[in-house]
Amino acid sequence: MTEALVREAERLGFDLCGVTPAVEAPHQQAYEAWIAKGYHGSMSYLKEQIPLKAHPENLLPGAKSVVAVALNYHQDNPREDGMPRIAAYALGRDYHKVIRGKLKRLGTWLEAQMPGSKSRPCVDSAPIFERDFAHLAGLGWFGKNTMLINSKRGSWFFLGLLLTTAELEPTQRSEGGCGNCRACIDACPTGAIIFEDDRWQIDARRCISYLTIEHEGPILENLSGWTFGCDVCQEVCPFNRPRENAPLRAQRTEEPDFLNRRNWPSLAKLAGMTEADWDELTRGSAIRRTGYEGLRRNALINLKQIR
Repeated sequence: MTEALVREAERLGFDLCGVTPAVEAPHQQAYEAWIAKGYHGSMSYLKEQIPLKAHPENLLPGAKSVVAVALNYHQDNPREDGMPRIAAYALGRDYHKVIRGKLKRLGTWLEAQMPGSKSRPCVDSAPIFERDFAHLAGLGWFGKNTMLINSKRGSWFFLGLLLTTAELEPTQRSEGGCGNCRACIDACPTGAIIFEDDRWQIDARRCISYLTIEHEGPILENLSGWTFGCDVCQEVCPFNRPRENAPLRAQRTEEPDFLNRRNWPSLAKLAGMTEADWDELTRGSAIRRTGYEGLRRNALINLKQIR
């Protein structure tokens, strides 16, 4: 059944798929320690989610297995003077809707194969450790930048989970590591990647992705020209550079529709837009997350930094 499930996931367009038992989240204690140090910044909802994140059964009673999937989103993202720098994942359609739709279809397929089973798709906003279960399912291992890295495909991919009450044969967990490489650490514009408590972690309060998306209020850090999100730690990662023995890194065989980038306006236009302009511009986009005031703030900061 697991082999058939993986084939169906690939048919739906996912690049990777694996299965792991529904167990307690391995990083629960580390996560609580991270929250206790305030590294989550103003994302108070993360603290509120602590009890829910402990076990998949808290989201789907009777959960026996977790199906993890990955979807490649890499595309060229050139830097242009006077234009907003947007993280590659947010250039096109909102990934939440794209992945959730595919996961729902995968869940419907699985429930038809295993009558009586129930499933629940989880995409980013659900209170669960996506990377923990994706690692256990064999999709990748944790890099120093805390991203999940697949040795053959790099890290340019979305993650999604399908919780199910069906008991499925697990796939093999991932093994790998960064070795002595510290490219992401040295390249991070704000020094947000830190080593503490015997592990690498992110201080969100210094992370440009957090500052441009989740943070409310003024920003003191230099955004290095980023208007929404930041890709620096992935851009410099050696695992994202195609090699002869790993040609799938940062590559795909076709261009999914959801990656079609929008015609984003200049920084000057973003800074002067009305709320109605913002509403129309960000509809169906992940960039909507930062809000009207946040996007204008980021554009204004960018304009001051490039003048």
